[in-house]
Amino acid sequence: MSPVYDCRDESQLLSGMRHARQAIGRGELVVLPTDTVYGIAADAFNARAVAGLLEAKGRGRQQPPPVLVPGVGTLRALVAEIPPAVDDLVREFWPGGLTIVLPAQPSLSWDLGDTHGTVAVRMPAQKMTLELLEETGPLAVSSANLTGRAAAVDIDSARDMLGDSVAVYLDAGVSETGIASTIIDATTLVGGAEPQIRVLREGAISRDRLRAVVGDLLEPDPVDEVVDPLAAPAATTPDAEAPGP
Repeated sequence: MSPVYDCRDESQLLSGMRHARQAIGRGELVVLPTDTVYGIAADAFNARAVAGLLEAKGRGRQQPPPVLVPGVGTLRALVAEIPPAVDDLVREFWPGGLTIVLPAQPSLSWDLGDTHGTVAVRMPAQKMTLELLEETGPLAVSSANLTGRAAAVDIDSARDMLGDSVAVYLDAGVSETGIASTIIDATTLVGGAEPQIRVLREGAISRDRLRAVVGDLLEPDPVDEVVDPLAAPAATTPDAEAPGP
């Protein structure tokens, strides 16, 4: 069975982080904690590893995973442009539960799936995971669950679903909120004729909090519509089943 490291124990934390870095470097998968739910991670620039992530979850290329980053500097390297409104959102909600979809930097050599030239990016508010990201670089990370099942909020749930498809499990206890990130699509703010921010998945950051930052750039609230925060988006959007985590 793949090892589980209790990262609340300092000695296991050091060993777990070392083995997680090594696994990522070999193109293997790691389950790690975030501030929302647990995530299953792979090197974002290793196409074989990303394909393995999608296979482990039981999904195809039409649902590409988001990318977790250690800071705004990495965001700037991954996207074509950061519009002023997105800059405001990042200052307000990062690190935290907001995933932002933007046009990807066209010069990047990676294959996350059928992204249609976009990438979904988030900076998690989880110290250990941020430290790992600083060492590994951007990670493709989806919720640590099988497609169609609830996102894992503890390591046992993740391990029960994903088993030995994952090389290393990093345990930090029960997730802080258990609520997946809010995913927004800001692609039309980059050269779009009608710029508007769309909410692809409602989650940790409410529409009211988003609107307080970007005002009328946010799409109108849905009328008489029940939104399922675990529902998958249209196939042309990055993984919105669960921010990734």
